[in-house]
Amino acid sequence: MGAGGDRGGKRGKAMAAAAVAGLGIIAAAAVGRKFFASRARRRVVGIIPARYASSRFPGKALALIQGKPMIQRTWEQAKLATTLDAVVVATDDERIADSCRLFGADVVMTSETCVNGTERCQEALKKLKNKYDIVVNIQGDEPLVDPEVINGVAKALQAAPDAVFSTAVTALQPEDAMNPNRVKCVVNTKGYAIYFSRGLIPFNKSSQVNPDFPYLLHLGIQCYDAKFLDTYVCLPSSPLQLEEDLEQLKVLENGYKMKVIKVDHEAHGVDSPEDVSKIEAVMKERNLR
Repeated sequence: MGAGGDRGGKRGKAMAAAAVAGLGIIAAAAVGRKFFASRARRRVVGIIPARYASSRFPGKALALIQGKPMIQRTWEQAKLATTLDAVVVATDDERIADSCRLFGADVVMTSETCVNGTERCQEALKKLKNKYDIVVNIQGDEPLVDPEVINGVAKALQAAPDAVFSTAVTALQPEDAMNPNRVKCVVNTKGYAIYFSRGLIPFNKSSQVNPDFPYLLHLGIQCYDAKFLDTYVCLPSSPLQLEEDLEQLKVLENGYKMKVIKVDHEAHGVDSPEDVSKIEAVMKERNLR
């Protein structure tokens, strides 16, 4: 057999192996969904993952917003959510941990090897003494997160036994249409996520923003079945996840369902130092302290 034929044979075997592996993932997903659906989801913990080494804004968790560290403002908002049985901060940095302990937060130290907030939540969950059925990943850079949004995603997952994940979206502002830091989402008629992207979705033939289309902005808050977190960290990184740099795409790409709720909420995430003054301006406008 020539060299070309040998390569073709190897390629064919690789494709066959990939197909078998794919079937294994599909089967595992089906078994997983059946398992998750059979469990009651009662106890809920809110985890705020926080790291110091942010590429765009190092130390932003400790950035002062009207005199308080941003992580403290996020924690205070999370504590108002009635669905949460506990709220903890998960971090790999002692500076953040010390700050959180000063204002009374429970802190779980996690490793520096966590590649995203979901993995940090999974590691923190393992270290908690109490057992929980649902984990709400509350973004530490959303100091004005609405407690009702936290309640909403937790209740949505409790009411959707075929889903392992829930999240929230709101109306996308026209000025954010082309901002890659504002993640967009499309949802099917049953309220489950189809796709997330840093680009504008859906994208039309004119290549222009359609002022009449209800584009959706992903708010970043993520809610998981606690058992699914163990599955998530074992799944290999997926092509879509890597290309978009969006961790939730790994969930969809492996065939799991994600429930999405639509809320009326203005997103005020902190991605850069300039965003701090914007947050403070909003707080002054609303007379928030």
